[in-house]
Order: sequence, then C-alpha cells, then structure tokens
Amino acid sequence: MQETIYSTREPRHEIHTATLANGLRVVCVARHAVVGWCGLAVGAGSRDESEGQYGLAHFVEHTIFKGTTHRRAWHILNRMERVGGELNAYTTKEETMLYTIFPGQHLERAVELLGDLVQNSVFPVDELTREQDVVLEEAASYRDTPSEAIYDDFEDMVLAGSQLGHNVLGVERDLRRLSQAHCLDYLHHLYVPENMVFYYVGDAPVSRVVRLAEKHLGSLARTLQRAPRVVPAVNAPVRREENIGSHQAHTIVGARLPGMHDPRRHAIALLNNILGGPGMNSLLNVQLRERRGYVYTVESSVAQFSDCALMEIYLGCDPGDVKSSLRVIDHITQDLAGNLIPERRLEAYKRQYCGQMLVAADSAEFMAFNAGKSMLYYGTAPDLSAMIDRVMAVTAQQLCDVAQQITLNHCSVLTYR
Repeated sequence: MQETIYSTREPRHEIHTATLANGLRVVCVARHAVVGWCGLAVGAGSRDESEGQYGLAHFVEHTIFKGTTHRRAWHILNRMERVGGELNAYTTKEETMLYTIFPGQHLERAVELLGDLVQNSVFPVDELTREQDVVLEEAASYRDTPSEAIYDDFEDMVLAGSQLGHNVLGVERDLRRLSQAHCLDYLHHLYVPENMVFYYVGDAPVSRVVRLAEKHLGSLARTLQRAPRVVPAVNAPVRREENIGSHQAHTIVGARLPGMHDPRRHAIALLNNILGGPGMNSLLNVQLRERRGYVYTVESSVAQFSDCALMEIYLGCDPGDVKSSLRVIDHITQDLAGNLIPERRLEAYKRQYCGQMLVAADSAEFMAFNAGKSMLYYGTAPDLSAMIDRVMAVTAQQLCDVAQQITLNHCSVLTYR
C-alpha cells in the first residue's frame, strides 16, 4: 500500500486574493485562531540602494517607526503593545517585511497603523542620529558572531560587483551620511502599491479585511521609481582565508545556482534538504559529524534571489579538520553528481522534505510571510499542494544535474580561522 503524504486536492486553509483600486495586492489566509497576523511585503531591499547609500533599506526599516505626521515614536511603539500585540520588521537584499501580531479583535488598529507608517512617516532628524548608533551596534554584534558574519562576507565575495554584493546592514561611512531626505526618497519611490502586498492570517471575514485595507491603504497613489535590477555577472570561484584569531574554524562552501523563477528551483530545494537540511539524517551531518566527528555543526541552505541563488554549506570545526571536511564534502557532491539516487531512496527523501514543509506550513508566522512573498514575487497565492506535487515530480536525473553545479571545483570557499 503506497503511503500518502498529503492530499493535494483539499486545501488546508482557504486563501483569498484581491487587488485594491490603487493596485495594492491583498492576500488573506483563513485560520481559526484568536490571534491575527498582518503586514506589508515590500519589494525593496539592499540591492535597490545607490552606491554611497549602502544600508539605506535597513535603516529605513528601523526609522519608519520613529514618527509620522501625527504620531511620535513612543505612540507608534505602544499602539500594538498596549493591547498585547507586537510590531516588527526585517530587511533582506530584495524585500522588507513590516508586520504586526495582535489579538484578533484589533485588526483595524493594526491595518491603520501600517497605513500610517508607509504613508506618513517623517523620519525625525533627532531620531536618525540615535538610530545610526543602534544600527552600527547591530552590525558590530554580527561581526562578533563569526558563524553569522561569514554568510554576509561569503555572499559579498561571490556576488562582488553586483547590486547583491554588499551587506544589508551597510557600512559606517555610508550610514553616517544618511539623512531625512534619503529616507523620504526611498520610502516615496519604493513603498508604493505596485511594489507591495498586504497580507493577513486570521479568522476575520475576507470582505472586512479588504474593506479595511481599502480604507487605510487605498489612498496611497505613488508610483514605483527605482533603477533596474541587473542580473549579477557569474564570477569565477574564489578561495579565501581570513585570520580572525578564533580557536574554531568557520567555513562556507558554495556555488551560484538559478534563481527563484527557474523551474529547477524545486530540485535545488530537494537537493539542499538531502545534503544538509535540518534533519539529523542529512548526508553531511551523518558523514562529517556522526561518522567522523570532524565538525560540531554542518548545514546547507539556499540564499534565493529573484534572478540567481547561492547554495551555501556551512561547517564549524577545529582548524585542523577543515581540509578533511572539504574532501568529504567533495566526495558527497561528486557522488550525487555522478550517480542517480535509487528510486526507493529518492522517494524517501521526497517524503521527508514534504513532511517538513507540512510541519512548517502549520505555523501562522510561516503562513503570513509565505503569503506575502508569494504574491510579491510570483503574483499568486501560495499553493502548498502544488509545491508538494512539484517536489514529488523531481527526478533523479534533475538532482544529478543540479549536483554537478555544486561540486568543489565549481564552488567558492571562505574560511575564518
């Protein structure tokens, strides 16, 4: 009897979409819960910054909470917290997410606040200098954590010379120059209806959610103004070591792959999970940690952008075990590139990955962010059933083809010692 992972014909949550008169897209995920999530997914990140203004996208994310035409920073911070909710945001290289979590009955309070922030923020001058210091402290804390800082440096190294080849947090020289005018221009040019998605997860009627979005976001009428996003050039693999005076070595091995719109993305995601995903039975964890004891941690991930991606294998180990670990990684990737995975084992890998997706998708946070990003990047509501179908359709040959692009001779390597 064949094991069923998931019935792809019955949606687990109803998802509805709408478009306001001003072009703002709305996506609602129906979920029976006393807590609601809503936010704005904005297609604005560090790759949209001009040279000399690196860090602006993240800085705007911080300072958008510092005052509007009729609210001071203290009132903004307390607006949701006073009812037990939370207001937060994050920035990546391609998007910014503003969001709030709240007791469900306070939906209008949440939508009105988001509308105020994106339409009426004033970026008070006296707040900007203080927040520059906060952002610089944040950057310093990352530099003090090599296992996190190495990801930024690796991406900067591999994508050097492109819009993606600089740190989201920026550099001190540029951050100190950022002004109220820079922040206002960035907001007005990029936080616009055609470049945003309003998303909601909760049990409010869809008609009410759309009505509130129209009421508090429907008057936004700015148009998108930004430089074209240019596909990064493919750079030759780079090998680099940095002496940071650490008693442990941190290494990333990675290669350039196709981006999120490429049909091979499902094979890439499955291969990543097989190789070094969250399961303790991943190939890298079994071979490097469990069998040989070379590493104290190893994992792989995919940094996926709209027009390219990077598969990144991170390992932390004793400096004397770096070369041995790289040889094992090369052996594993060469095997995946040169030999078809047997059908029964491939089916087991697929079942594990699809099961992990199901578990992750049951989180309200995942639902909210996934809904916003799916509409932002693909123009459609997320479809977990279709995603599972596509993963289950990946062939052993497709995995081989992707694996050929991540063998060690195609990879860049960065090591902190």
